[in-house]
Amino acid sequence: MADKKPHTSQHDTNGKADVRGVFSTQEVRRVGTGTTTRKTVQKTFWFIEQNGKEIDCQPLNTNYVPSGPKRKITLDELIAKFSPEPEFYLNSVFPKMQEMQRNVENGDTHRDKGETFAAEYEYSRALKIDEENVRANFGIGLTYLERGDNAKAQDIFQRLVKLEATFEPEHKHLFNEFGINLRKSKMLQESLEYYNRALELSPNDENLYMNIARVLLELKDISQCVDYLLKALELAPRHETSLKFLAWLIQKQLVPADKLEGVRTALKTAQNGAAAKPKTAG
Repeated sequence: MADKKPHTSQHDTNGKADVRGVFSTQEVRRVGTGTTTRKTVQKTFWFIEQNGKEIDCQPLNTNYVPSGPKRKITLDELIAKFSPEPEFYLNSVFPKMQEMQRNVENGDTHRDKGETFAAEYEYSRALKIDEENVRANFGIGLTYLERGDNAKAQDIFQRLVKLEATFEPEHKHLFNEFGINLRKSKMLQESLEYYNRALELSPNDENLYMNIARVLLELKDISQCVDYLLKALELAPRHETSLKFLAWLIQKQLVPADKLEGVRTALKTAQNGAAAKPKTAG
C-alpha cells in the first residue's frame, strides 16, 4: 500500500532508519561462447520496506508496482547488495502505487454502497496494474459473490488460493468475509479448499477448524464436523463459538454415538477451565 508521502527512508525518534523505497541489484552475466563472449549487466528493481527489525524485499512487476512473494533480507544484505533508486521510486513507482490504491479504495466505496458494477470497474482497473493485488482480488471476488455471479467468483477463488499473501494477518478481515460468502453462496467445496489452504499456513488457528466444521455441517458430514470442532477446542479449550456449536449439535441430537465421549470430555475441560479461572477484583 502506498504512503501519502513518498520517501526512501524515514527516521524514528531513536535515530533508526525505517527504510521504504525502490532499490536495485545488478547481476553480470556472460553471453555467447569463444570470441563472441560478452558481458551483460542485468538490473533488477525491488521494493524494500522495513518494519521494525524485519526488512521485506518484493520484486516490481512490468507496471512498476510491488507484486509477488516477499522475502526477508538483513540490513547487512541490503547495504551490501542493493542500491537505492529514489528518482525511479518518486517518478514511476510511487505514482503507480497511488493510482492502484485509489482504484481499490474507490472499489471498496462502491461495494459498501451496493454499487457492484461500479465496484467491479474500479477493482478491474487495479488488477490491470497488479493482478496479484490481494485487496483488489478480495474486493472483486466479494462483488461477484454478492451479485450472485458464482462463475466469475470461481475464477477469483482459484487465483486467491494460490497467493500466500491471501492468508497474511493484514488481510484477516477480508479473508473471513470471503470465506463466509463462499459458504453462503453454497460454494461449499471451494470454501473447504479455501480454509484447508489456510490451515497449511496456520495449522494452529482454532478459528479455521471451526469454520471448516461449519462447511462440513452444510455438506452433512457430521462426523468430520465434530472432529474439527474438537480440534479447535484442543487448541483453545474455551473457544466460545466452538463450544456453542457443539452444544447446538448435542441439542439437535446430531452427534454420532462414537463421538459423544470426546464431546463430553471437551465440554468438561471447558467447564473446569472456567471454574478454575481466578476472579479479578472488581
